[in-house]
Amino acid sequence: MRIAINGMGRIGRMLFRRLANDPQLEVVAVNDLMDAANLAYLLKYDSLYGAWQQELLQEKNEFTVAGRKVAVLQEAEVTNINWKKYAVDVVLECSGAYSSKAKAAQHLTAGAKRVLLSTTGSSDIPLLIYGHNHTNPAGKDEIVSPGGCMTNCSTHILYLLNAIGIESAQLNILHSYTSRQELVDAAHKQYRRGRAAAESIIPVEIDLAQSLERLLPLEGRIATVSVRIPVTNGAMADITVQMKEDISKEQINALFKKAAANEYKGILQYTEDPLVSADIRGNTHSCIIDGQLTSVVGRQLKLIAWFDNEYGYTSRMIDWLRYWND
Repeated sequence: MRIAINGMGRIGRMLFRRLANDPQLEVVAVNDLMDAANLAYLLKYDSLYGAWQQELLQEKNEFTVAGRKVAVLQEAEVTNINWKKYAVDVVLECSGAYSSKAKAAQHLTAGAKRVLLSTTGSSDIPLLIYGHNHTNPAGKDEIVSPGGCMTNCSTHILYLLNAIGIESAQLNILHSYTSRQELVDAAHKQYRRGRAAAESIIPVEIDLAQSLERLLPLEGRIATVSVRIPVTNGAMADITVQMKEDISKEQINALFKKAAANEYKGILQYTEDPLVSADIRGNTHSCIIDGQLTSVVGRQLKLIAWFDNEYGYTSRMIDWLRYWND
């Protein structure tokens, strides 16, 4: 499978690193406005995941990695790209600028066969969570959204709990700060997002509830918020659920432990180790249930799940590529 990456931010670069030596998935082109030398530097040296042990050679607008040539483009508009020239099977759309169906379709017009977003996308794009509904016929569509990191964490948890019965759910996602925030106080249409990311605990608005209501029969019963915290990686989902039936901590932990060992193996993990956010860096699962922190008061359940918002999420995007490639 021949792959192009449009947008070489955190997710785009992580995907590039992880696909470099894959025998079945080959990155043949990348597109970003930054110059090739700067991109090569950011691929080689990463503040979170360390220096890349893979040799990367850069000559003008071309990389050589693991014996493979990768074209490095600097086009502001996808309409100026000829993906057909590179025989691109799938574009990983990681720029955030082509998340509507009409915009994402420009990659198809440019010659690509399929587009996989790195975000939820607009409502007219199928929202398919790997391990939940990815085998839906829409999973073979030309344009697919795999959801976001928070959706991939939350969907599986709520789906499993709803087998017992959910009255309502409140989700608070404690999330590392991102490039959509500011390093120093600045103007922003969401005032709180404009505050210095490394100095405060910052609540931000998210569309997670709407995404979950598209995926689960829980309309009007989910509320969500994300709180950005002064760390550079990792997230913790703090989930409070009012259940329809009496439950126990042991019952809930057994439910997730069984799921992690069977149908959700590789996607959901269960642990009773006393984790902190640094411990899940590089973890490939979409959610890691912290059984030690599960608590029950009456029918109210408190569940804690960890996830690496970069490594875990790109793992699911790679799962999609392998699914299409089979």
